[in-house]
Amino acid sequence: MSLPENLRQFDTLVSIVAKLRSPDGCPWDREQTHASLKGNLIEECYEALEALDEADKDKLCSELGDLLMQVVLHAQIASEDGEFELGDVIQGITSKLIYRHPHVFGSVKVKGSGEVLANWEALKKEERGSQASMLDNVPRQMPALSYSQEIQDRVARVGFDWADIDGIIDKLAEEVSELKQAESQEKKAGEFGDLLFTLANIARRLGIDLEAVLRQANQRFYRRFSGMEALCRQRGLDFGKLSFDEQNALWEEVKKAEK
Repeated sequence: MSLPENLRQFDTLVSIVAKLRSPDGCPWDREQTHASLKGNLIEECYEALEALDEADKDKLCSELGDLLMQVVLHAQIASEDGEFELGDVIQGITSKLIYRHPHVFGSVKVKGSGEVLANWEALKKEERGSQASMLDNVPRQMPALSYSQEIQDRVARVGFDWADIDGIIDKLAEEVSELKQAESQEKKAGEFGDLLFTLANIARRLGIDLEAVLRQANQRFYRRFSGMEALCRQRGLDFGKLSFDEQNALWEEVKKAEK
């Protein structure tokens, strides 16, 4: 196979992946299956999310390419196994987009995004069938916090939601009280789960992506703690031998330096 000339064409990527999977291609790529690539797919999704969190356009461009490669690779494996073709994947999503946007490709009129979401949910209900739950197609493998926000958002579309955020904040206070009163470890775990679920609901109402802000908080903690360690190395200090007050003073020093 000669080297491709136009690296910007989608067909070039498809042909390269097919070559990698061919008998004279790459031994590692030939060994892969849908199951063996699950971890890679998740990893690429998280790396794309990290690029979004960092607002790094060049990194995002690269990570979206890695994610696209995963899609093409899974489609290639499916094609070899006689399951479906890449064209079926593309036809499926384009048909779905047209069907779920009758206000763009049809005669339906909407006044705003709220009506768009209501129509979207009605169309999905038709697809699911009358006996299925509207929560059935939310992937349970999602990170727990994202799953909480997604299922709460789904039911809010059909009116199962607090009238205002004050009601949710009152619920949060109730959950904190129940956590304090819980006696057994099992009960504490259950109440803590309810507390997190309520926090996810508050974040949803405020338009906050809980997974994203928690990742950012984790990154801030990592950056600040690493800064504390660096200060200890510069000053010849053993961090583990410092008192909590001394450690906390370093924390405040690092935080102040960030401003």
